[in-house]
Amino acid sequence: MPRIHSFHHVPFEGLGCFGDLFERRQWPVTQTHWYQERATPSPDQYDALVVMGGPMNIDEEDRYPWLKTEKAAIKEAIEAGKTVIGVCLGAQLIASVLGASVKRGAHREIGWFDVIRQPGADSSPLAALLPERFPAFHWHGDTFELPVGATLLASSEACKHQIFSVGETVLGFQCHLETTPETAAALIAHCGDELDGSAFVQSAEAMLAQPARFHTINTLAEQVIETMIAPRGSTAS
Repeated sequence: MPRIHSFHHVPFEGLGCFGDLFERRQWPVTQTHWYQERATPSPDQYDALVVMGGPMNIDEEDRYPWLKTEKAAIKEAIEAGKTVIGVCLGAQLIASVLGASVKRGAHREIGWFDVIRQPGADSSPLAALLPERFPAFHWHGDTFELPVGATLLASSEACKHQIFSVGETVLGFQCHLETTPETAAALIAHCGDELDGSAFVQSAEAMLAQPARFHTINTLAEQVIETMIAPRGSTAS
């Protein structure tokens, strides 16, 4: 079965529904919590690396010196041919280590906004999964350019680069498909000062108003994980 390692940047952003899937499938999971530790396994100790989100920017190495170490670890995993999936900050870190710029987006995007499939998705690992259009959960202010060799899979009105892939093993999501009502509430509790009422920022009440939406994106998230990770585990089941 595939061995999972995950990177975490703050205590309130865990694996979300990914963790539920890993537990159900009994896939072994190890974690590095960068905000309290620096040790991380070498790529030969895991089959897939999942890099989660966080409120910091990828270039705040003076404030978060471990970011430099983390970037090196992500690059090492990619070069070793491991499956590497990044969410929000994680996607920005992947883009950065592959040579793309990360910058402030034209709009802060927080809440439920539609993601639109792009033509590149037709030949990607997610070809059979991504709908033409679907509401996703978002919480970000930064965005990234596409790395050389990357394929754009999906965009939103506020943010062109939402989902990208590099080959068959690297995947970046600016949007959040793993978010549950509980993890959304945690984001609101810890980052609520970002709810500034701008064009693409919803209220806390609006974000939590329809719990069924979380189930829909979580189903898609689990399908993505099954597609990207299960076939590549040493003895995936």
